[in-house]
Amino acid sequence: MSQFVADKFERVIRKGQLRVHFAPVAGQQPDVRTFGDGTGEPVAIRFNDVAAEWKLLLNPEYQAGELFMNGRIDVLQGSIYDFLAVVLRNTKGLPVYWWMRLLTATRIATRRLRQRNTLNRARQNVAHHYDLDGSLYRLFLDSDCQYSCAYFEHPDDNLETAQLAKKRHLAAKLALDAGQKVLDIGSGWGGLGLYLAEIGGVDVTGLTLSTEQHQVSNARAQELGLDGQARFKLQDYRATQGPFDRIVSVGMFEHVGIGNYAQYFNTCHDLLQPDGVMVLHSIGRKGDGQGEFNRPTYLDVGRDGKLYVSDSMNHRIQILDSEGNFISAFGHLSKNIGGFGSPRGISLDS
Repeated sequence: MSQFVADKFERVIRKGQLRVHFAPVAGQQPDVRTFGDGTGEPVAIRFNDVAAEWKLLLNPEYQAGELFMNGRIDVLQGSIYDFLAVVLRNTKGLPVYWWMRLLTATRIATRRLRQRNTLNRARQNVAHHYDLDGSLYRLFLDSDCQYSCAYFEHPDDNLETAQLAKKRHLAAKLALDAGQKVLDIGSGWGGLGLYLAEIGGVDVTGLTLSTEQHQVSNARAQELGLDGQARFKLQDYRATQGPFDRIVSVGMFEHVGIGNYAQYFNTCHDLLQPDGVMVLHSIGRKGDGQGEFNRPTYLDVGRDGKLYVSDSMNHRIQILDSEGNFISAFGHLSKNIGGFGSPRGISLDS
């Protein structure tokens, strides 16, 4: 064990009880130390290799979960949640070490390179994440296998209710008319597309790069008797032929990558009818912009080629060029606004 690593634990873990079994070094006895002031329930962890100690020290926010998942840290007493609670209790408000600032700066500087989203890389990323046994996802998703962006209208809503509310919310914003052609980019296990086909009487094409999701979605469509009205393709949105009256995408934009925004919106623009509507539902972040995702959460490309971005926190519109550069902002929008007066109307969530 490095004395430097132990010293950092000593400096950071001042509250609670954390017993650490450091990874044994050849020719030395295993080193076990306890950190904290002895309050609270005891927690014990074991490092299974020396490199894991350094990884946790250099980037604790990211590596704590990764190392546990990969079996390089074992929790011997308490649970992983107890361990994280001790770490968070002691790190909140601490100054950021210089090497953490360096890692953050490096991550930001290389973000565009790391987020390059070629066709092959997109397929590989999706396969890694979604081509797993469906029983895993059924452990924590609702019965319709909606993956993200649940809409909790009321404090006592459960996940099932919130996901249904999300689908209703999206259907309303799309302003569907029977017979319209709808494209669902990143259609998941088909739940949203099938819902729109059933309640809106529309013709749905769903796109996924996951073979597992592709098989499940089409099987569900056939079981519901909607296979003539909804079909799901194993296809990248960049290889899709339009036009469509409506485009919807939920929880997929996070994977596009900031260097690919212009291509994404130009493609959607070309796939959409001149009087069409696109609703993009995405998870964003508001702050200093130093995370993996940019701040905007709702976006659309107008007929003028500019990117209209709604800030769901402040209900304002910003206008950016196709490269994401700020042009102007206007308006404090009503919280209940449902759209913006462009034929390719931006959709705002309240």
